Amino acid sequence: MSRVLGVDLGERRIGLATSDPTRTVAGPHSVLTRSGDPERDRRAIVAVARDEAVTTIVVGLPLTLSGGRGAAARGAEAEVAALAALAPDLEIVLWDERMTTSIAERTLLEGDVRRSARKQVIDKVAAAVLLQGWLDAHRT
Repeated sequence: MSRVLGVDLGERRIGLATSDPTRTVAGPHSVLTRSGDPERDRRAIVAVARDEAVTTIVVGLPLTLSGGRGAAARGAEAEVAALAALAPDLEIVLWDERMTTSIAERTLLEGDVRRSARKQVIDKVAAAVLLQGWLDAHRT
């Protein structure tokens, strides 16, 4: 098996998480600050994928609470298409990310993480929640 990269696309930051080689456990990796250049941001995501030797990238799909696709979901779909063009050798998939940030926030609050510290890690923890959901659904 190989590792998987989880990506939580935000307007200002991109949270990243990685799986272990057995694809059992996801953990927070890092946070990329948006550069203002989408192509540069995509190259940064692919660079992390290469550095971590992943073969699959799971990108969060921000569906509405009712499951609909709004502007944010269409934006994520466009990002996946652009990432796939940049890294055709990697499998890039979308995964429903509803509630991941809320779950990450609650987890950090339960861990008594201070507000200033939560802001620094929330995006990568949300990426880990997203990735763990995908891993659990795809366990063979």
